[in-house]
Amino acid sequence: MNSPATDRARYDRATAHLDAPLAIVDLDAFDANADDLVRRAAGKPVRVASKSVRCRALLERVLARPGFAGIMSYTLAESLWLARSGFEDVLLAYPSTDRAGFGELANDAKLVGAVTVMVDDPAQLDLIDAARDGGAEEIRVCLELDTSLRLFGGRVRVGARRSPLREPAQLAGLARAVASRPGFRVVGLMAYEGHVAGVGDSLEGRPLRSRTIRLMQGAARRELAERRAEVVRAVRAVVPDLEFVNGGGTGSVQQTAAEDAVTEIAAGSGLYMPRLFDNYTSFRGRPAALFAQPVVRRPGVGVVTVLGGGYPASGAAGADRLPVPYLPQGLRYDPQEGAGEVQTPLLGSPADDLLIGDRVWFRHAKAGELCERFDTLHLIEGDRVTGSAATYRGEGRTFL
Repeated sequence: MNSPATDRARYDRATAHLDAPLAIVDLDAFDANADDLVRRAAGKPVRVASKSVRCRALLERVLARPGFAGIMSYTLAESLWLARSGFEDVLLAYPSTDRAGFGELANDAKLVGAVTVMVDDPAQLDLIDAARDGGAEEIRVCLELDTSLRLFGGRVRVGARRSPLREPAQLAGLARAVASRPGFRVVGLMAYEGHVAGVGDSLEGRPLRSRTIRLMQGAARRELAERRAEVVRAVRAVVPDLEFVNGGGTGSVQQTAAEDAVTEIAAGSGLYMPRLFDNYTSFRGRPAALFAQPVVRRPGVGVVTVLGGGYPASGAAGADRLPVPYLPQGLRYDPQEGAGEVQTPLLGSPADDLLIGDRVWFRHAKAGELCERFDTLHLIEGDRVTGSAATYRGEGRTFL
């Protein structure tokens, strides 16, 4: 890996002919991160989470590599768009109420063969049936398992609030309900352990908190592995030809892949390596997606101001949701202003070496959300821009 100073020089040279603000993807880092995901998956295919990429060209690039198969999408409209674009295996990771989209799906044999929808409640089946608009195509269905860790008799809950289905009998019951209902077929099971896959266990300057997270995650992995295996057995008793069992995320690839019940791993953020994924003891990646903001003011000693930069990530509000000034190293936000909508002051001794028009390179807190701010990703190899790729936004697509 190059030093940060070397990377900064490369990125500045490569983009010298472009005006900032701009966003880049370092393809060498992107490919290295892809290889590491495949290594950690240990032979199980990796399904790419599109919300963490949000760029069709880069989805195509990673899916052309050995070890990757299929997309995990985030809205029905996106799923249909990707399927029409030639992606043949799209798993919608969230339930939808897009009636127009379900009408299109139920009336198109090609789309219905490529897209699998998520269900965790019979009411969702009712909505789909009501939206069919005369379409009789059989819709592929995936059931979702609640992965949260329950402690002290359920009084303490750790994990995202997703599916209401937790026990084997509940999943098997819904599988029977789908199997007995014309126009639907259960093909998969999904369980996303976000409290393991999406929570770093090595927080800088917080050793006690880090140890607590590691203890929680160890307990969560053990409990879920046992329960997931029981759920899979129960669902396979109803649906013997279940096609896939999806689990995991960037932060838990190797642990989830070790479970016999899991047939494929979901991951996407690890391709770009945003800042929230620096806090893991089990793997290291290379920052691949960055954005540059131009220096437009020098208000005083130890201060520069860049244009824009207020791109917070989703989740519970906090400092960890802000982009981080990355290159040159040593810059920090003014605590009274933070990352601003139109301008962002940055403090620190490196500011004195920055001139009007120079760039400050940032890393977003999360992965694909960066692409909601830029319409183009400039693709860098070595110290050259070798191409560009439109983001979803650049193609006029804003799905959420």
